[in-house]
Amino acid sequence: MTGVLPLEGITVVALEQAVAGPLATRHLADLGARVIKIERPGEGDFARHYDHAVHGLASHFVWLNRGKESIALDLKSEHGARVARELIDGADVFLHNTAPGVVERLGLDGPTLRASHPRLVVVNISGYGTSGPRKDRKAYDMLIQAESGMVSVTGTPDTPTKTGVPSADIAAGLYSTISVMSALFRRERTGEGAVVDVSMFDSAVEWMGHPLYMQLYGGRQIPRMGLSHAAIAPYDAYPTKDGQVLIGVQNDRGWRALVTEVFGHPEHADDPRLATNVERVRHRDECDALVAGYTSTWTTTELDERLAEVGIPAAQINSTAALVEHPQLAERDRWRPVETEAGEIRGVLPPMTFRDVELPMGAVPALGEHTTAILAELGLGATEEATDA
Repeated sequence: MTGVLPLEGITVVALEQAVAGPLATRHLADLGARVIKIERPGEGDFARHYDHAVHGLASHFVWLNRGKESIALDLKSEHGARVARELIDGADVFLHNTAPGVVERLGLDGPTLRASHPRLVVVNISGYGTSGPRKDRKAYDMLIQAESGMVSVTGTPDTPTKTGVPSADIAAGLYSTISVMSALFRRERTGEGAVVDVSMFDSAVEWMGHPLYMQLYGGRQIPRMGLSHAAIAPYDAYPTKDGQVLIGVQNDRGWRALVTEVFGHPEHADDPRLATNVERVRHRDECDALVAGYTSTWTTTELDERLAEVGIPAAQINSTAALVEHPQLAERDRWRPVETEAGEIRGVLPPMTFRDVELPMGAVPALGEHTTAILAELGLGATEEATDA
């Protein structure tokens, strides 16, 4: 592979913590950008302390922070503020997901920075945006999932729940990455940077998708369906002799193929109660009972293979242990070594796969690991801040 990394030559300075900001800049680092992460001396990003699952390091932190450089700065001190400003003045992008009002108090808000650096791209990640009645509230993933209605459509009929991964954080991180790349592309044509606001709430509302439009135009809250789907049937986990298989029939052709080619009962294809998706949803209990009656005569592996042969969307319900050993990851060679201060670990290649160049999976930095080197680049000596890191 001989290609050039897409963001090679781009420098990003990040004042970030937790998930949304670090995920955005980790994608930028994977794509070749130099990412300088500003952390508090002695403490750092609080995600460093969530757990000690990865050779004593936090699982969140190693997931979100590979390929970055860490500089420890006290931004409330004159020296720390000066260093941060010099770093940003030499950067292409400044991204932060600090609490409301922090960058303004530090003089690192977008308008102030771009007054002297018009080519700078500034991305502000917030909980609720820069206006509105909740703009000053702190926000965490679970809270945003609740406020956005996400938990109202997630879970079982009896129990609302948040998603098992931080969906609101991830959504905001992805939109922030897209924003950076879009602003840089526009800068190539206009010479001008940008200030972009991305809120976790807006990102989660966007992900509400069809439930939001069903409320707007159907006047109803869709029910929590567990593994099922409010607008599609059959779409659920169905029993087998030794477990379950999740089947998702997306259209009426798929239904015909399922009952004819898998179950061997073509009479169900033209049953007026089941022939169309609208009718199958209307008669969901009958549809699910019929499908379960047939699936329970197969083993999980046999049914999964037969559904694949016919082209019916299906999946086995894996644990995280099964995911680690998943043949799709192994046969596609998706695992790579990643260096950390605690030794080498395994990580999964980024989802963006360029055919001419493999995206790098750089080391996870120790707190303040690059402070001295970065200060030297700026022509500054080590300070008490650096040694405290």
